[in-house]
Amino acid sequence: MQCPKDKQVTLVDSTFAKNLSVKHCPDCQGSWIPADEYQSWQARQPQHRADPEVLAQTVNVNFVQSPFDTKAALCPDCQHYLSRAKVHFRTPFYVERCMYCGGIWCDNGEWDVLEKLGLHTSIEQMFSPEWQMRAREQEQAVKERQAVIDKLGPEIAAMVFKLGEVLGKHPYGEFGAAYLMRRFDKL
Repeated sequence: MQCPKDKQVTLVDSTFAKNLSVKHCPDCQGSWIPADEYQSWQARQPQHRADPEVLAQTVNVNFVQSPFDTKAALCPDCQHYLSRAKVHFRTPFYVERCMYCGGIWCDNGEWDVLEKLGLHTSIEQMFSPEWQMRAREQEQAVKERQAVIDKLGPEIAAMVFKLGEVLGKHPYGEFGAAYLMRRFDKL
């Protein structure tokens, strides 16, 4: 079985944490997770539904995107193209999956990030349109929050965020928001 990214290298047997058998590329350091191995391993893991909001978490992972991450690849098992799901992490990257046989390709370091985020047990969810839409919304919310901090400074931004929380929980919070909009509409 050849590496989908470096087609000249033969994959070797290896293991991820908790006895997940994979095929590892000694050259690019990526790993192929055969569908049957993943499903068998996944069945032994605690079940939970992953949420794209975990992508906003700060996790302590030393991650550098693989130079092979942008390279298209064929499934090493059945030779179909691998589909890509963007992981909107601090350094975004793509996890690849064969939609025909279900195998998964992780470039070097990607499994570690997925594991730290708790997404490693539900990789297939990341390929759904719902997940990708929610992940983009989450990424946009993080960017918007940072823009508020950049424009107003951290102290005023913290007050704005707190006021937003308070108004969001108040039964007539929209009146407060409308007042602020009218107030600044006159400036």
